Amino acid sequence: MSYVTTKDGVEIFYKDWGPKSARPVVFHHGWPLSADDWDAQMLFFLSKGFRVVAHDRRGHGRSSQVSDGHDMDHYAADVAAVTEHLDLRDAIHVGHSTGGGEATRYVARHGKDRVAKLVLVGAVPPIMAQTESNPGGIPVSVFDEFRKSIAANRSQYFLDVPAGPFYGFNRPGVKTIPGAVQNWWRQAMMGGAKAHHDGVKAFSETDFTEDLKAIDAPTLILHGDDDQIVPIDISARRSATLLKNGKLKVYEGLPHGMLTTHADILNADILAFIGE
Repeated sequence: MSYVTTKDGVEIFYKDWGPKSARPVVFHHGWPLSADDWDAQMLFFLSKGFRVVAHDRRGHGRSSQVSDGHDMDHYAADVAAVTEHLDLRDAIHVGHSTGGGEATRYVARHGKDRVAKLVLVGAVPPIMAQTESNPGGIPVSVFDEFRKSIAANRSQYFLDVPAGPFYGFNRPGVKTIPGAVQNWWRQAMMGGAKAHHDGVKAFSETDFTEDLKAIDAPTLILHGDDDQIVPIDISARRSATLLKNGKLKVYEGLPHGMLTTHADILNADILAFIGE
């Protein structure tokens, strides 16, 4: 397996498929998953002639289960370690959910000379949690319940989330895909409880407002209007107003995990954006 060691000694696992001379597409996974969540996208873009790269965030998947550094600054720096190690340039970065926050901070602070375009899918920016400056956000007490569930019975919680709101399987008439639920659980349980617990603060309380304002790269925001995990009105619609060169596409009725449930639609739209 392939790893890069960060400046603070963390081993980050990554996948790097396709010709080294091809244009790279870099994928950033959501909480509490791994690079495996991008299988449908990596195989699709590989078949289109791209070089595809995805890593496991620190504490997640096959990367080191370290105690510290589970915050967006470290996440972005870890991405920089991967992209510099592989010397990725003219890259398209695609981030889902927490990975959208990670990609946003990476592009704003590390990637200006290496990034061509950014795609945010069901992404957490600009900020999820309710604060004095963000009164319309989600109360921190909701995220406290996430942390309690992780501490009490992480395994059961990581079955309940994908079986319900993540993929929209709790909606009337929506058929559950057992394999998707099992794969979500498999990926989540590969990671460390400490990383997952601390990651809740990272994805919910980090303010990406200034990061979004600093990004010059063309950015495509994709979001389902039935996203029960990252509500569209506090995320995508606000991010679109902060970006210098952003474009928002809304999918009627699609859930947070639409990259899995509707991969064919999302893949085609990302491919079209890359070709613009």
